[in-house]
Amino acid sequence: MVDRSGAGHSSWLRGFHESKPDAPRLLCLPHGGGSASFYFGLSKALSPALDVRAAQYPGRQDRSEEPPAESVQELAQGVFHALGELDERPLALFGHSMGAMVGFELARLLETAGRPCAVLFLSGRRGPSVERFENLHQGSDAQLIEEVVKLDGTDAALLRDEELLGMILPTLRADYRAVETYRPTPGPRLRSPFVVLTGDADPRVTPEEARTWSQETDGSFELHVYPGAHFYLVPQRQAVQHRIEATLRRLAPGGGAAA
Repeated sequence: MVDRSGAGHSSWLRGFHESKPDAPRLLCLPHGGGSASFYFGLSKALSPALDVRAAQYPGRQDRSEEPPAESVQELAQGVFHALGELDERPLALFGHSMGAMVGFELARLLETAGRPCAVLFLSGRRGPSVERFENLHQGSDAQLIEEVVKLDGTDAALLRDEELLGMILPTLRADYRAVETYRPTPGPRLRSPFVVLTGDADPRVTPEEARTWSQETDGSFELHVYPGAHFYLVPQRQAVQHRIEATLRRLAPGGGAAA
């Protein structure tokens, strides 16, 4: 494992828009093969009422010269250390797909440190109690590309550009390896509320599998199912935005209960 805990914390976090002073903070965690910029549109929609930040994992975009992480836990540790540079205003986590796994591990680190997250949004991923053998990271480039195309999470033009594809594939394969070899860190159930979101036609997770996240928390639990496949949150961004706003409204000064 590469030790990323000692330097370069600021390289892990991105902020795209200004927020109001003391606005609740939402930290977004990208999917496998994704980057912080995936959340630019959501940040624009939620700002300035929320301070939206997004994690930038190593091995992509402006961090492309760095080796990608070897595990979900390594990604969570990197983000955790970077959060030490920020003030301790209320913090919510939103993770999609691999980002949901990173968010779960990050929430455990935060609780252990005595700073539990206000709410954990888990999108497009089954709970860790649902085991499934997957080894796509050991397959051919063609198989990996076929899977990405099926999930419709990457611009098809990028997959037709051989030079760009050569840059993307090593990080994508590393992300799939991290996901497919993931085993949750042992520990007690979390105390944070869980809000789980998923698409009704997601080929990677059924609504029933998404509901198994309820086994991982002693806090409140909600499941919201939207029309769409694995990347349902792109066409359903406004609905997802409204769900986040309703849930976090209670964190704002003078705010009421979440809807």
